[in-house]
Amino acid sequence: MQTSIAQTLRDDDSTPAAISGLDHLDLLEAEALFILREVAAECRNPVLLFSGGKDSAVLLHLAWKAWHPERLGCPLLHIDTGHNYPEVIAYRDRMTQDYGAVLHARNVEDSIRRGTVRLRDPLESRNASQSVTLMEAIAEFGFDACLGGARRDEEKARAKERVFSVRDEFGQWEPKAQRPELWSLYNTGVAPGEHLRVFPISNWTELDVWRYLQRERIPLPELYFAHFREVVRRGDVLAPVTELTPARPGETVERVMCRFRTVGDISCTAPVESSASSLDAIIAETAECRITERGATRLDDRAAEAAMENRKKEGYF
Repeated sequence: MQTSIAQTLRDDDSTPAAISGLDHLDLLEAEALFILREVAAECRNPVLLFSGGKDSAVLLHLAWKAWHPERLGCPLLHIDTGHNYPEVIAYRDRMTQDYGAVLHARNVEDSIRRGTVRLRDPLESRNASQSVTLMEAIAEFGFDACLGGARRDEEKARAKERVFSVRDEFGQWEPKAQRPELWSLYNTGVAPGEHLRVFPISNWTELDVWRYLQRERIPLPELYFAHFREVVRRGDVLAPVTELTPARPGETVERVMCRFRTVGDISCTAPVESSASSLDAIIAETAECRITERGATRLDDRAAEAAMENRKKEGYF
């Protein structure tokens, strides 16, 4: 791991000429580090939401840089649906160890046993139910800021959200009552019971994330790279065939070369056909793609255009 250019400039008496030498990724990194340090300075008990996906991997790496050479200044929190790919859970644990972090894992299954989450069917997607378990974890640990890897280019509801987003005592988000963030000035004040959701890579695109992963040599689960997988075709989406998501009567199971652009609950995350087995190939493929990763790969979000905004109002990430 290396010290960031942004940190070097901050330590030196930087001139406009030196700053102009920064490239696009350097500027995005510097903005994210500034946001992370604002959280460190202003918030009492922050936590970094870490799922094992590519965006949270970038966020963890940025947090490591923001606190370097000190240890990571906040714990990690993963809300486990119990329906995650095993490779992602193994990767989560490995990254936690490699970065010297403390991980708190809380399970939707425990919320089901407590009766705070109720499902109509045992195999129903638990993706939306994570917000209940998240709020229980926030109350348990007293977190006042949750750092997340959401980006504005993912879909419409995320594009509406500020970098510092206030959530009320029920974890709810009100899109019409957001604070202005002019000139990168952030209001971190919260009332008793409220907390912040903070998104340091809001202004990044999927392509930025892939280029940064390559530049910083951040490892990823193999699911992100092209591999053969059994799937069925449902409209223009490939649905993975697993014990949790079996093929439906009349569907034809195919073995297809594919990769995941985003990774989440097995029940709602679909791969895309691809032969991109390296970061160079993924970057080239992403640069030409005109469909957002959620538009192409999220089985649940396609059900209704307003699904994500409704979930965020109820406390979702």
